[in-house]
Amino acid sequence: RRRRSWQASLLSPSGERLIASTGGATIAETVTLPIDTAKVRLQLQKSGARNIRQYKGMMDCMILIYKEEGATALFKGLGPALVRQICYTGLSFVLYEPIRDAMSGKGPDAGFMNRLIAGGTAGAIGITVMNPAEVIKTKMQGNTSSTSVRKLVVDVWSQEGIVGFWAGIRPNVTRTFLVCAAELGTYDQAKHMLISQGVFTDGPLAHLSASAIAGLASASTSTPADVVKTRLMNQAGQQHEYRGMFHAFTSIFKNEGVGALYKGFVPVFWRKIVWCSSFFLSYEHFRKRIVHIRENVVE
Repeated sequence: RRRRSWQASLLSPSGERLIASTGGATIAETVTLPIDTAKVRLQLQKSGARNIRQYKGMMDCMILIYKEEGATALFKGLGPALVRQICYTGLSFVLYEPIRDAMSGKGPDAGFMNRLIAGGTAGAIGITVMNPAEVIKTKMQGNTSSTSVRKLVVDVWSQEGIVGFWAGIRPNVTRTFLVCAAELGTYDQAKHMLISQGVFTDGPLAHLSASAIAGLASASTSTPADVVKTRLMNQAGQQHEYRGMFHAFTSIFKNEGVGALYKGFVPVFWRKIVWCSSFFLSYEHFRKRIVHIRENVVE
């Protein structure tokens, strides 16, 4: 009886979304982590800084990391990245549809604004829980020397206590609200429109096209908050240059110019395109497989 209950939970609509999003997140995060590492390095370097390695762009950054630190350096922080992404994405996808349906009462026919708000809210809740994993991931990616998760955890804990693991929480929630609103809401809306208007049938082409639209929307809206979040998280466990989100935003704008708020936009853009495409294609595939299994079990 317990085994049947456990199987029923996994094959329920919530379990279906959890398993599918976990599988999709694992694939997408692993594939795109080198781009994310380049993004973090680009966002941490300051405009006009002297005697500090300046990366010229995404490809230059990735090539230099590979030459000077080895191929494994491009995958720094993979462990905490997977923990963060799997748990955060899984929770976000479990929450998204109930929030969307509760707001609109129309299920899949919910309006675009309802989709955006539902996606942002689900993501904000998920990332609030998983912020500590992102702090450790960011510090690992920004560190040019070899370090361990344990050492970083001890450093943050000894310097700031448990509060240090929620460094950058405000810009992270802001960024994640924008990202999830753009990704979940825009993907859901774009897929619905592409299929309902007969542009594509419900298959890989519709999912890929909707993914690309969602990735572009996400990168365009979230980069300034992402830069602020990266700077604040990287200073956890060490001397603080920024007092908080607003101070970091104004300091970067004043000292480095508006362009600094869009540092790493190219890797952010390409990572979002690749991440959304690989994630949503995997997610839809896993979800259909689970539905097929559930139908066979019922029969």
